[in-house]
Amino acid sequence: MVISILLAALAAASSAEAATEAAIARMHAVEAQIHAVIALDPTALAQARAIDRGRRARGLLYGYAILLKDNIEADGPLPTTAGSMALLDNVTHRDAPLVGRLRAADAVILGKTNLSEWANIRSNASISGWSGVGGQTRNPFALDRNPCGSSAGSAAAVAAGEVEAAIGTETDGSVTCPAAVNGVVGLKPTVGLVSRARIVPISHSQDTAGPIAADVATAARVLSAIAGTDPGDAATKDADAHIADYLGALKPDALKGARIGVLRFATGWSAATDKVFEQALAVLKAQGATLVDITALKDRDKMGEAETLVLHTELKADLNAYLATTPSTVKTRTLADVIAFDTAHADRELGLFGQETFVKAEATKGLNDPAYQAARATSLQIAGHDGIDAMLAANHLDALVSPTMPPAWKIDAANGDQIGGGGAGSLAAVAGYPHLTVPMGAVMGLPVGLSIIGPAWSEARLLGYGYAYEQSAKVKVKPRFLPSIEGVAPVAPLLEPLPRRR
Repeated sequence: MVISILLAALAAASSAEAATEAAIARMHAVEAQIHAVIALDPTALAQARAIDRGRRARGLLYGYAILLKDNIEADGPLPTTAGSMALLDNVTHRDAPLVGRLRAADAVILGKTNLSEWANIRSNASISGWSGVGGQTRNPFALDRNPCGSSAGSAAAVAAGEVEAAIGTETDGSVTCPAAVNGVVGLKPTVGLVSRARIVPISHSQDTAGPIAADVATAARVLSAIAGTDPGDAATKDADAHIADYLGALKPDALKGARIGVLRFATGWSAATDKVFEQALAVLKAQGATLVDITALKDRDKMGEAETLVLHTELKADLNAYLATTPSTVKTRTLADVIAFDTAHADRELGLFGQETFVKAEATKGLNDPAYQAARATSLQIAGHDGIDAMLAANHLDALVSPTMPPAWKIDAANGDQIGGGGAGSLAAVAGYPHLTVPMGAVMGLPVGLSIIGPAWSEARLLGYGYAYEQSAKVKVKPRFLPSIEGVAPVAPLLEPLPRRR
C-alpha cells in the first residue's frame, strides 16, 4: 500500500521538485528495510528547483530522480566509494560523462546506491550486496534473500519503488542478475555504447554501465540519454554511429516474425524456474516468434578460465590507473595499497570474507603478458565468434533467450553466495554484447528474469522484443517486504508436520 501511494505521488508530480520530493519520501518509507542507498545527495532538491526555473523545453528525463551505483562519480559533496572504506574521501567534484548526460536530459541525481564492494571482485566467497560502507542490501521481496550483485542497491531501490530508474554497472552479470532477482528490467549495453570514464573499474574489456528500470520503456528512455561517444573512453569511438531510436523500437508486435534461439544449455537452475521459462517461451511464440532450440555451447569451461585471468590482469592495471586520478585525500593509490588498507581495517572490511581475488590480481604480470593476451583472445573467440555470433548465424536468428538466474538465494554470512554464474549472461559479458533481462514471473513469490541477448549494437532490437513480451505477458510481481517466504503461506504451512493422531 505504501509503495502504490508513493508511486501515485510520482505520477501526479507536476515538476522536477515535486517528483524529487516524492522520491525522497519513498526512500524514507522503505530504506530502513532494504539498505539500498548509501547516501542521499543533499543537493537533490536544489537540482530539481534549478531545472524547474530553467523552464526550457523539458528534457527526456524531466521528472525522473535517478540513483547511481556508488562506483560512478558525480559532482557534489558525496564520495564515490565503490563500497570500500578506503575511498571514503574520494570526493572528486566531477561528473562521470554518463552523469553529465543524465543532467543534460533534466534528470535529478538523487544519490548513490550500495553495491557489492569493489563491484564484487574482491573475493570469490563474497556475499553479494554487501560492502564495508553500505552493509548488506536486502531483497524487497523477502528480506532474508540476496539482491544479487554487484548493482544490488540500484536494483533493490527500483524494485522497492524508491525510483523509477537507477544506473548500474556490469563486468559479468552485475546489472542483469540483480535486476532479475529483484523483479525489474536491466540492460547491459554493448561495451562502448556508454562511457566508462570516471567509473571505478574492473576490466576495460568487459565493463559497462547500464540502466536498471521499472519497465522496458523507462530503460529505453535512460539508455537514450546516456549512450554516445566520449573522447575520454576510446571504446566509445563508434557509439554515435550505432545509436538507434530506442523508444521508437518499442512496438507491441516487435516479436512478429522474429527468430529466437532458446539456450537450453543455460537452463536447469531448478524445475520451478524452468517451468516459468516454458511459460515465457509460450508467450514469445504466441506473439509470432519462431523458436529454435540450441542445446550446447563448446568450450564454456575454457571461456571461464580465460576470463578469470583477463579480469585479474585488467583489474590491477585499470584500478591503479583510476586511483592515480583520485584526490590527494585518498591514500590508497594502488591495488597493493587497497590490500594493505583492508588488512589494517580487517575487523570491518574482512570480517565476513577475504580478499584473495585482490591478491591474485596483484600478482599478475601486466597487459603485455602473453598469457593475458592469449586468455583475452580465447575468451573473446569462445563467447563472440564461436559463441553468440555462430549461434545466430547458423540458425538465422535475431536473438537468444534463456532464464537469467534462479530465484534469490538466502543471505548466508557463514558460507557466502551459494549460487554464482553459469547462465547465458557470461557469454554476452565476455563478448561485450548487449543483454536485456525482463521479469518473466516468480517462483514462490521470488522474481525470475528472462534474458534476451543479441549481437553488438542490437539494443533497439532487444528492447523491442522485451517490450512486446512485457506488454503481452504482464507477469511483473510487486515486492511484499516479507521477513522470509518460509514464514507465510503458501510455504509456511507446508513446513509444518501433520497434526499427530491421538
